[in-house]
Amino acid sequence: MANTIKLYSFSLSNLKTYIFAALFVVGNLLFPQLAHLIPNGGLIFLPIYFFTLIAAYKYGIHVGLITAILSPLVNSLLFGMPVMSTLPIILFKSVILAIAAAMAAKHFGKISFWGILFSIVAYQFIGTGVEWLMTQNFVVAIQDFRIGLPGMVIQLVGGYFVLKAIAKI
Repeated sequence: MANTIKLYSFSLSNLKTYIFAALFVVGNLLFPQLAHLIPNGGLIFLPIYFFTLIAAYKYGIHVGLITAILSPLVNSLLFGMPVMSTLPIILFKSVILAIAAAMAAKHFGKISFWGILFSIVAYQFIGTGVEWLMTQNFVVAIQDFRIGLPGMVIQLVGGYFVLKAIAKI
């Protein structure tokens, strides 16, 4: 059984870009709400990134970037999470994730455990470096690695299986 996937790259003038992005933003609204039912669930499970990964890997850079930008903004405006002080770095990491996932999907042309892993490692390492520069606090910058490893595993394993589940769509 092949790991082939129908990959898309909808243009900004295509209505499907906005429909899919809206669906993934809704996922990125609901998943964090579930995670926040657990103390520190947002910090542990990193839920705001999950559907951005899926959106960019499956539907391309435009759907990924719209999802990456709108998800944290809408969550912050509606629910106060992420808090405004962390919003810039979460937006930055989300955008890096969307770019990395779209690039990995294009490179591998199929569902790839390594492509998904590359996407997660890229956004985390680049994001950590930028967060360290922004905050001047290394301990804060490595928080995702100290606390959020379960979330990265969920992104990797869950992302792989969700992409497999929607491979033919």
